[in-house]
Parts: sequence; C-alpha cells; structure tokens
Amino acid sequence: MFTLYGIKNCDTVKKARLWLEQHGIAYQFHDVRVDGLTLERLQDFTARVDWQCLLNRSSTTWRQLPPEQKTDVTLEKAVQLLHDNPTLLKRPVLDTGEQLIVGFKGEYLL
Repeated sequence: MFTLYGIKNCDTVKKARLWLEQHGIAYQFHDVRVDGLTLERLQDFTARVDWQCLLNRSSTTWRQLPPEQKTDVTLEKAVQLLHDNPTLLKRPVLDTGEQLIVGFKGEYLL
C-alpha cells in the first residue's frame, strides 16, 4: 500500500489525495504535523531522493527559522531540521514502495 506524507490542511495534499481516490489507488495518509517523521524515515527518504527537493525553503516554517539554522545546510543538518520541524517537508511525498514522488503537479506518474 502507498503512503502519502503531508498535512491535512495543505491544498496540494488535498488535491493529491483526491487524485489517488479518483484513480482507485489505496493509500495510507501520514500527517507529518501530527505523527512526525523519524530519523530513520528521513534517512530512507534522503537515500532515495536528493535532500534538497525534500526541504521546502518557501514554507512558513522555513521563514520562521532563525538565520543560523538556514545557513550552511548539509544533508545531516537538513535531516535534523526535517525531524525537528516536519512541516519543512515539501508536500506531498508519495511512497509507492518502489518510488518516492515529491510534490504534486496535477497527476502522479505511477
């Protein structure tokens, strides 16, 4: 079964959920604001896709970070930032088991 990571009130996540439901694709929703993200999950994500596409630098959460946390970001620092602030995750992230798809542009390529 697929897992969709995001937050329930995000418009893009809502569109992705609707698309999955309209196409009869079973998925489990993981609300990162409520359920968080483990370091192990984040390490799995960053092993499968570039960490820079996972870190949402245009989010409200990013803008609210102190300047020292936003400078010199490395893989390790990004993983820790995402762990400490799960809403920094670019949304949604769809884990198909084989593929990790970040973002939603109107349709998934499954």
